[in-house]
This record gives sequence, C-alpha cells and structure tokens, in this order.
Amino acid sequence: MKPNQSAALGTDSIGSLLIKQAVPASIGILVMSLNILVDTIFVGNWIGSIAIAAINVVLPVSFFIAALGMAIGIGGSSIISRALGADNKERALKTFGNQITVTLLLTTAMVVFGLVFINEIIPAFGGKGDIFEPAKIYYRIVLYGVPLLALCMMGNNVIRAEGKPKFAMIAMIIPSVGNLLLDYILINLLDMGMAGAAWATTISYGLCFLYVLWFFLSDKSELKISLPHFGLDLPILKEMSALGFVTLARQAVVSVTYLLMNNILFNIGGEASVAAYGIIGRMLMFALFPVLGVTQGFLPIAGFNYGAHKFPRVRESINKAILYAGGLGLFIFALIMIFPEEIVSVFTNDADILSETPHYMRWVFAATPIIAIQLIGSAYFQAIGKAVPALLLTLTRQGFFFIPLIFILPHYFGELGVWISFPAADILSTIVTGYFLNREIRKTLKD
Repeated sequence: MKPNQSAALGTDSIGSLLIKQAVPASIGILVMSLNILVDTIFVGNWIGSIAIAAINVVLPVSFFIAALGMAIGIGGSSIISRALGADNKERALKTFGNQITVTLLLTTAMVVFGLVFINEIIPAFGGKGDIFEPAKIYYRIVLYGVPLLALCMMGNNVIRAEGKPKFAMIAMIIPSVGNLLLDYILINLLDMGMAGAAWATTISYGLCFLYVLWFFLSDKSELKISLPHFGLDLPILKEMSALGFVTLARQAVVSVTYLLMNNILFNIGGEASVAAYGIIGRMLMFALFPVLGVTQGFLPIAGFNYGAHKFPRVRESINKAILYAGGLGLFIFALIMIFPEEIVSVFTNDADILSETPHYMRWVFAATPIIAIQLIGSAYFQAIGKAVPALLLTLTRQGFFFIPLIFILPHYFGELGVWISFPAADILSTIVTGYFLNREIRKTLKD
C-alpha cells in the first residue's frame, strides 16, 4: 500500500473507507464461494443428491489441506510485507522460498497418507452406505489436485503482500470460471458423473496454479528466488508458524465440524440428511460473503487507527462495521426466510430433500442478523495484535458452543436439534464476544 493510501485510513471518513475496503474483499469471497456453489448445483442436478453428500464428505479433507497453504501464505506474507517495506529483499525471498518448501512437503505427505488410508478416512468423515463409492471416486481424484490448491492459496497471499491485488483477484476468478466450464463439459456433455465433477475441480486448481506460477516467473513479481532460498530457515519458520496458526486453527475446526455433522446426520437421517447439510453448508459459504467482506475491510481501518492512537475513529469503525454487516445480515436473513424452497430447488429436484431442507435452512440462518457482533468483535482483537483473544473468540462459535450442542440437543429434539444448534451457537458466541468487546472498548479506547 502506498504511503498516501495508508494515511487515508486515518483521515478519510470511516463509512467511505469501509466501502472501499469491503467491496474488493467481498468480491474475492464471492468468487471463491461461487466456485463451490456452482459445482454443487451442477452435481445435484446432473448426477443426483447422493453426489452432493459425497462431495460434502470430501470437503473437510480438501479444506484442511488447502488451509495449510492459506496459513503458510498469511503467516509468511506478513513477514514478506515487512521485509519489503524495510528494503530487506533477501529476507523476503528467503521467506517465500520457505513457504514453497513447507507447503510442498506438508501437502504431499498428507496426500500420500490420504490415499493409503482412503478406505478408512471416507467412512470416518461420513461416507457410509450409498455415499461411500461416489465419495471415494471424488476423493481420490480431487486429492491429486489439493497440493496445487494449497500452493495457489499460499501464492495468492504473497501476491497481495507484493501490493498486486488485481493479480490476486484474477487468481481467484480463474478456478471458478474453469470449474464452471469443465463441469458443463465433463458432467453434462461427456456424462462422466462423479469422476467428471472431480476432474473439473482438480483441473481448475491446475489452471490457477499455472497462473500463479506465471506471475512469479514474470516481470510482474519482485520475488525472484533461487535454489538456496528453498532451504529451511528456523527463525523464519517459527515466526511464520505463529502468525499462521490462527488461520489454521479456524480452518481445522471447520473441517472437524463437517466430519461430526456428516456422521451425526447420517446416523439420524441417512443420506438425505447429509445431502441437506451439503446444500445448507454451501449457502452458509455463499450467502454471507458481504458480511465477511465488511469484516475483512474493517481490519486495516481498525488496526491503522489503533496504532495511531485515534481511538474515537476506532470506536466509530467498530460501530459502523457492526451496523453495515448487521444490515447486510438482516437482508440475507429476510431472503432465506422468504425464499428457502426456491433456493433449495436450484440445487436438486429430489422430493425428499425439497420437503425438509427449506425448514432446516430457516433454522440455520435464524440468528444471521446478530452474527456481525461476533465477527467484528473477534476481528477487532486480530486487528490490534492481540492474538490470544482473537483466536479464542474466533473459535467460540464452532469450537466452544456448536460442537457440544450438536451432541446434546439431538437427544432432546432429534434431527431438529442438530439444526437448532446453529442459531443457539450464534447467540451464545455473540453474547460472549459482545461482552469482551465492550470491556475492551471501555478499557483501552478512551478519548
């Protein structure tokens, strides 16, 4: 970011800054969400609802491996940004080389492990009964491409660290468009079924990787690494790991949640319930993109003004971010409550899925208008550099409340108890985050 651009974070109106920061962040999240959403719609309509359930089984594995790349990317990019700012290009190059080495080593090891224990992993993640065989087909093929996805996630963050957001956005668009076109060709035209869906996903990862590779080999990038830079450097690894741990922990909890939900729902309602969760899970990723965009846009504004001790502007940024994100959450809530049947029908024409999923979806999104407090609250602690409360509050919803609730509530309410766990966790985590956020504001954000 240029000096005059960063200075604007401390002078321009908070409202206009939030819009400027949130719009590109929202577009990036939207593009990534559309990739998964489109894949689910095509698979549900051209293969069947069991295929949605099968993909949902594989997601936790691919998400976690990709999260390694994201965590390494975020952790290393922080070092790279500061190194480039201090004109220490050698440290930036060494960090980038270490990012590539660690990403390749970890993801390749996990892929080998995943393929060796494929028959044990798929049932463990909920791939049982009729779901097992299509999940196995999808899992095997997608796993080949996951290291490429991890490298893309890592590289994308490094591109941003170089101050090239346009190229980073293109890197996110390529796999989405590629997956859409390849889904149509391989599933609809060539009738390749689950294998077609899997190859479409894997090839789209490959296209993204080729673009990222081109960027770093071209004159667009400052980071021209040589062989010595790939050698592991312990101090850099320690710093990179510490900075990336929050991201990895958050994604790990998401993967664990998918694993538990798939198994619990299969035991209660069978394949149809897992397929319903597949649809609702995609909507959670897709529908909340503007709320998450405001959260991402809020981070640099709050961080800059906190560092400049402009505490009234920090308070204003918190209030306006919650207001904007809450308003968007209310709008999303209204759409889900009014049109759940129409939304579900986009994914599948299976009568059993269509009859139950809209009701479940209403429960899952019931607390959407208040989640802005939880998201902005945890993001605030991240923005001001307080890693421990940021991590704890980030994990509050899924780790501390949601996971226990999905074990407790079904004993009293059956399958409905699983779906009630979503708004219950949202409300409880919002109360906790609101308390600590308010305490922090009163304690530190004095005039």
